[in-house]
Amino acid sequence: MINFSNVTKVYKSGTEALKNVDLEIKRGEFAFVIGPSGSGKSTMIRLIMKEEEPTGGELFVNGIDTRDIDRYEVPHFRRKIGVVFQDYKLLQNKTAYQNIAFALRVTNTPGRQIRKMVPQLLSVVGLLDKANDFPCEMSGGEQQRVALARAIAHNPDLLIADEPTGNLDPHTSLGIMNLIYKINQMGTTVMVATHDQTIVDTFRQRVIVLSEGRITRDVPEGIYGD
Repeated sequence: MINFSNVTKVYKSGTEALKNVDLEIKRGEFAFVIGPSGSGKSTMIRLIMKEEEPTGGELFVNGIDTRDIDRYEVPHFRRKIGVVFQDYKLLQNKTAYQNIAFALRVTNTPGRQIRKMVPQLLSVVGLLDKANDFPCEMSGGEQQRVALARAIAHNPDLLIADEPTGNLDPHTSLGIMNLIYKINQMGTTVMVATHDQTIVDTFRQRVIVLSEGRITRDVPEGIYGD
């Protein structure tokens, strides 16, 4: 699913964000990526999304060498990757229903299919009764659930969650992570970048530790600490 082979990333500033990274995340796997700020987590995500290009090495996502993806092919490539961010990134002038429908509409999903899919997605994340609420009328946890529903609207092969619980209280964080785990159990590969020690220790999935651009620990059923 994801395969980094000796990947290095050096920015124009001279910052070496990733250093000779070798990593494989298999299809259907659940992996936490942890490490301090500046360790390379965000760079890793940007490379997977083809927002950045590796300076050296090879990166395959879903069997595709990202170097072979032309610029005009990037939107189609990203349709198979769902992303959830810490700050939700919802459209503030659209309801929960409209936020999800918009994500489907921009990929030319037929209207009849949208009207069928959106209630199903809202039901999956437990927000069918919030369909007509705007983001300002929802709690942080509810907004993140809408963002999660939007991320899985295209039935992605890979779900990336970048600090998905960073703005949430512990109870709400657990609810969001239970949903992400449920999505993984349905067959979607999941990669979660996080600083949330409690979540990592609770779910006991694979833990990949980054430090100064290098992988320093990679253990199955791991915990946040050593």
